[in-house]
Amino acid sequence: MANPVPTMQTRRLPEPKAEKLPRWRGFNLQNKFHRDWRNTRFDEMEFEWIAELGFNFVRLPMDYRVWTAPDNPYRLREEVLREIDEAVRWGEKYGVHVQLNFHRAPGYTVASPPEPLNLWRDEEAQKLCAHHWAQFAHRYKGIPNRQLSFNLFNEPSLVDANSHRHVVERVLEAIRKEDPNRLVVCDGRDWGITPAEELVDLKVAQATRGYQPFRLTHYKASWVQGADKWEPPTEYPLREGDTLWDKQRLWETFYARWKQLEGKGVGVMVGEFGAYNQTPHRVVLAWMRDLLALWKQAGWGWALWEFRGAFGILDSERPDVAYESWRGHKLDREMLKLLQAG
Repeated sequence: MANPVPTMQTRRLPEPKAEKLPRWRGFNLQNKFHRDWRNTRFDEMEFEWIAELGFNFVRLPMDYRVWTAPDNPYRLREEVLREIDEAVRWGEKYGVHVQLNFHRAPGYTVASPPEPLNLWRDEEAQKLCAHHWAQFAHRYKGIPNRQLSFNLFNEPSLVDANSHRHVVERVLEAIRKEDPNRLVVCDGRDWGITPAEELVDLKVAQATRGYQPFRLTHYKASWVQGADKWEPPTEYPLREGDTLWDKQRLWETFYARWKQLEGKGVGVMVGEFGAYNQTPHRVVLAWMRDLLALWKQAGWGWALWEFRGAFGILDSERPDVAYESWRGHKLDREMLKLLQAG
């Protein structure tokens, strides 16, 4: 990375390994989440605040189109890459681990609109994706893994295990040619829910999600078709028909198999979790308390989606929260305390 600045880090970040990740705790920062409607420079103040509040991790879910030259998909725009450099430096400055994620990768995204090529099937998409990741690997070679990691694709879905492994292997080869030691974290398949057993021998860690039960976390979410017609989640534990979603069921249904994966020598974390601001606040906190307790017992780190915004602790615009005025923002102090304890 060009022009590094002297570190002002006051705390040493833990050393991660692919077979055992630290219990990082923090947030997703969405400044480069979408080329067309969320594409700004990262904010140094957020890194400072995140560290001040006791957290040590940020995940940067990004859209590859923001740094791609319009006339040549293989050319990366230096002026945009420098803005990502800033985030990496601020992580170093404030003692916050930075994880770079292709939320939209060449050929794959869970967002709209869909990609014109299919990463799991198309040679050109795989070649282009490997090229982009290789450029990032070259750029950040030498920055220690305690400071920086790569998260290849956000929530791979609609892909079989063999096709998924093939693409991951190809991208890993490109990364490791430039930087053999870079820590890589791969999301589980099926939108991050299913452990990717096919990757166990590739020396990568893996990340899952905390968005279940979905009726609780995405009630009235505008991007989820039909969510405005769901029955309101007025209590937690949440009953759906004959099923009671409580702490035990969440563990048995979603997380026990991730603990089994960890037992095979694969580090595990929760790359995203949270609940949209239309779910009653008391329900969100009760649900969140159970998840945080499960992950703490498992020894896993996590990242809330998001720091500022509808899922976050700042400016979430929940109608049923008595916000505290903090640094010119509206702070959900109850949620913050829960996260700090978790």
